[in-house]
Amino acid sequence: MMPLLIAGGVLVLILLMLMGAYNGLVAMRNQGKNAWSQIDVQLKRRHDLIPNLVETAKGYMKHERELLEGIAKARSGAVAATNIHDSIKAENALSGLLTRFMAVAENYPELKANTNMMSLQEELASTENKIAFARQFYNDSVMRYNTKVESIPTNIIAGMFNFERMEFFEVENAAEREPVKVQF
Repeated sequence: MMPLLIAGGVLVLILLMLMGAYNGLVAMRNQGKNAWSQIDVQLKRRHDLIPNLVETAKGYMKHERELLEGIAKARSGAVAATNIHDSIKAENALSGLLTRFMAVAENYPELKANTNMMSLQEELASTENKIAFARQFYNDSVMRYNTKVESIPTNIIAGMFNFERMEFFEVENAAEREPVKVQF
């Protein structure tokens, strides 16, 4: 009778460990999804600001039509992205165009002095900071989750229940990793 109780106790202990590992993976996966949702909220805010920014600038920046159209097209692509990979790619392209736009806007003193433009730039800068923070939190969550998916013994449970690695939010354009050159 005693060996049966010991075997039953070991079996219950193994089941509890499996349940704990499974539940831990589910919690971490959901934290990663939540972190992506937080990025999504900030990206939506940025997408809402961009048309106002472009419309405000159009009257002043007649010679920058190609850039403004590029921003509108990149925004549409970012809004239409259907998965994390496509969204990361589209948002990186949009970020590059917005950086270029802000640099070009500096050459238009009337535009820089426009109250609406100043307000929109401030809102956009604030949103970009929130996006950066949300990306960092997302990548931290993904790192913890991916570590758990790859570590023993949870990798066994992850494999059994199809827990797949999540994708990091990374800068795809190598030029964006270079230090900014400030010239006076």
